[in-house]
Amino acid sequence: MKVTLETLGCKLNQAETELLARGLAEAGYELVSGVGEADIYILNTCTVTHTADSKARHRLRQARHRNPDALIIATGCYAQRAHQELARVGGVNLIVNNDEKGQLLRIIEEAHGHVRPAYSEKETTKPRPSASRTRTFVKVQDGCSTPCSYCVVPLVRGRETSLPASEVINEINRRIADGYQEVVLTGTKIGTYHHDGIKLKGLLERILAETGIPRLRLSSLQPREISTGLLGLWADDRLCPHFHLSLQSGSDPVLARMKRRYRTAEYEQAISLVRKSVPDAAITTDIIVGFPGETDNEFEESYHFCRRMEFARIHVFPFSSRSGTVAARMPAQIDTKTKKQRSDSMLTLAEESARDFRQRFSGRTMTVLWEQRTGEGIWSGVTGNYIRVFAESKEDLSNRLMPVKLA
Repeated sequence: MKVTLETLGCKLNQAETELLARGLAEAGYELVSGVGEADIYILNTCTVTHTADSKARHRLRQARHRNPDALIIATGCYAQRAHQELARVGGVNLIVNNDEKGQLLRIIEEAHGHVRPAYSEKETTKPRPSASRTRTFVKVQDGCSTPCSYCVVPLVRGRETSLPASEVINEINRRIADGYQEVVLTGTKIGTYHHDGIKLKGLLERILAETGIPRLRLSSLQPREISTGLLGLWADDRLCPHFHLSLQSGSDPVLARMKRRYRTAEYEQAISLVRKSVPDAAITTDIIVGFPGETDNEFEESYHFCRRMEFARIHVFPFSSRSGTVAARMPAQIDTKTKKQRSDSMLTLAEESARDFRQRFSGRTMTVLWEQRTGEGIWSGVTGNYIRVFAESKEDLSNRLMPVKLA
């Protein structure tokens, strides 16, 4: 049986898809990249915005059009939030909620009415690093117990849970055995990791002590989770100097309406601490524009705060109302035209900030993890602080860590 898996949305979804791929491969299924040759197509969906929902519906219809005979399965957050809505998408055979995602292999077998494919140990294939993926995502945590007013994630992911440290370490060691050079720890809120008395700092200490992973990267943290003790771990250069700290708005009144649990002064203090402790760190962020009630002055506050923070990368999102959230019921919803204008302004700033950050490292020698060939003899890779680098080489550079002088 041939299976194609596709993922929309966050790094947590990607981590869960990787686990599913491993389970399917170990059970004797063949993983293929094209839906046209697949017996089974699985889409791991996102529902954080209307755009994410639309993409999911489009991919599912496209898969059915390209392969009328395939078993089409939708899982993930959209499946969890709007089961009936997805059921109206033509050609979807199975809809599997998030809380059933771990049972997908059994569900597939029951749907086909057969036991696992017969295979020998010699024939078993496992997902291996490819030219397009040399980093791997490992889930350490799930859920959120402190919902923001705009966010649908707690409704589809549930309350906070953390995986045992030993399970995380075993999974990382399996990825190392598969040849991966970089592991990204991911979850809904990894900064709240807590299992059997071990918090995030303790988990990182154990990973660094008990695995030989060359690179370890964190997916996202909150400002209040930044501390001198945690940052001290970055003395080990295997920890990537890259911190994703979601801001969402640089205006305190908007942050209050969003129910974010910090204000701009606290956020700025966290950034200052990171830059003092890890001087070459990239700090990336998310920004929502057009939140309900956002005035012109509040947008300007947010824009100028982002300029002052000198982010390495800004992900810009126009506010997307999600049913079931507090923000969806707020008055003074912002019109589409205004959200588009504010998005364009913030995206221009994002481009300027990213360029300025990259230029700071011109002439520096930094270690690059080469990922894939992007053209005839042109290779693409990333530094530890997430600068995208290109180089010309006739050698196969994929999945190699090499010192490179940046031009």
